[in-house]
Amino acid sequence: MDLTWRLIRGGGSRGLLGSSLTVVAVAVSTALLLFAVAVNVAFAGRAERAAWRNPVTATGTPRALEAVRVEFAGDRVITVVHVAVLGLGVRPPRGVSPLPGPGEFVLSPALARDPSAARRFPGKVVGTVGDDALVHPGELVAVAGHAPGDAVMTATWRGDHRLGVSATKVSGFAGAQDNMAVGYRVLAALAGVLMIVPLLVFGGAAARLTVARRDQRLAALRLAGATPGQVVAMTVAEAVMTALAGAVLGLVLYAAAAPSLQRIEITGGTWFASDLWPGILPVAAVLAGVPLLVGLSGIAGLRRVVVSPLGVARRATPPAMRFVRVVVLMGALALVPALGAGARPTTILVVLTLAFLALNFAGAWVVGLIGRISAAGARTPARLLAGRRLADDPKSAWRTVSGVALTGFVAGFTGILTPSAEAGSDRMTALLLHDVRVGTLVVLAVSFLIAIVSAGVTAASSVLDRRQTYALLRLAGTPLEVLDRARRMETLVPLTIMGGGSILTGVLCAAPFASLSPSRDGVLTLLCCVVLGFGGVVAAGALTRPLLRAVATDPAPRPD
Repeated sequence: MDLTWRLIRGGGSRGLLGSSLTVVAVAVSTALLLFAVAVNVAFAGRAERAAWRNPVTATGTPRALEAVRVEFAGDRVITVVHVAVLGLGVRPPRGVSPLPGPGEFVLSPALARDPSAARRFPGKVVGTVGDDALVHPGELVAVAGHAPGDAVMTATWRGDHRLGVSATKVSGFAGAQDNMAVGYRVLAALAGVLMIVPLLVFGGAAARLTVARRDQRLAALRLAGATPGQVVAMTVAEAVMTALAGAVLGLVLYAAAAPSLQRIEITGGTWFASDLWPGILPVAAVLAGVPLLVGLSGIAGLRRVVVSPLGVARRATPPAMRFVRVVVLMGALALVPALGAGARPTTILVVLTLAFLALNFAGAWVVGLIGRISAAGARTPARLLAGRRLADDPKSAWRTVSGVALTGFVAGFTGILTPSAEAGSDRMTALLLHDVRVGTLVVLAVSFLIAIVSAGVTAASSVLDRRQTYALLRLAGTPLEVLDRARRMETLVPLTIMGGGSILTGVLCAAPFASLSPSRDGVLTLLCCVVLGFGGVVAAGALTRPLLRAVATDPAPRPD
């Protein structure tokens, strides 16, 4: 630990800048990972709080009657739960106090403040529907007390089942999660996969930032007598120290953003503050898991340093990657026909996760192929430099564009499934489609934030990795404009090809679901995604141009 800390400090300002890039990358990954986890916890909490309104038929002696009706006040939904007690000792639902008797009402705070409440519920208000019984803050809920023989408790409901149910004989008011609540949880899990997988990829890539500089340093130590165990231990120590600092910073960022996230409206309302707190155990798991992931990713590429430190020190070109990476992607895509309306949610999540990971696995191989083709057909110095760089180190080039490419997968998958604004023939199908649109925009926003941060951080890291090469080329007479143009080409060329391929892969994975929600806005969504993705990468490259100028004009370039 002491030697690792000395080496970090001994790297000077640029060495500290490289470590800072890792901290930033891990912080963004941690904050967004906490959000992805919190989304699933929040929907689970909503489903549990709303379960009491979905009555379950008594298996023994019934103790109460429960009927549910949904009304509308303009665009606002009012849920009215009618109850009638059949025996003594019936406990009210959690959050409802007390259980109303005949002619009495219990109202949620927002409904009690509504001017029309007295007209809609002309009886004695005896209590409050608290937060534990509400789906979201400001929800309009009333519990109406009745005698068992009242008309509402004996009538048969003949309307839409989503707007009400006939009175049910129940043993208590625990209830069960309804189909819509389960559907929202499945959609939340799907959104979690679409957000978490690129986050894990980005978090793992954070450990590989400035990897060339680190490998050179470790190879020198290995040649000086350091054992393989010492090299691995130093790598883990450096990765864990920076990742832990980034994880803590990410928790702070998420806590600062939580009040704004609470205002996102889903299922008709915003969120309670407690909804967006994942819980002690999930937070602890994230704070421990992120440094562990970064540490494992850091040692994953140490084989050459341990086995062939002289080759690393001499900057020998590593062996080419195998075509098996593409075979893995093809195998994952072959599972796509198993998806569709009848597929289990677990199957959908597993197949999408495999497709995501396989796309990331194959990306570096494709980038290397692009580099070889570009170098072979180069007609300008910038194109030759870009092609040779892509062919020599495709993994590093893929890390720069992987964020936007994987976001292309998300955009392709969600784009054709985004419901049109005019879709929906009634208010309840309309509310659901509104929620799907909002959820899609949230997923895309998170994905693009990952992509843009990833592009900026990896672009800066790439410049630091090659600072000696840039400086030597500049001293040899290469114009700075040529170096900058080559750097742009080695980003935009693979981004165009891999981004387009990722979008098509996402569309392919979404095709089995297209009949469920045909979209007229999908093309516009995809176009916006493409523009934002390219714009973000170009902007990230422009922001790192001063760093390129600084390292390229170093009058005495030397290795770390």
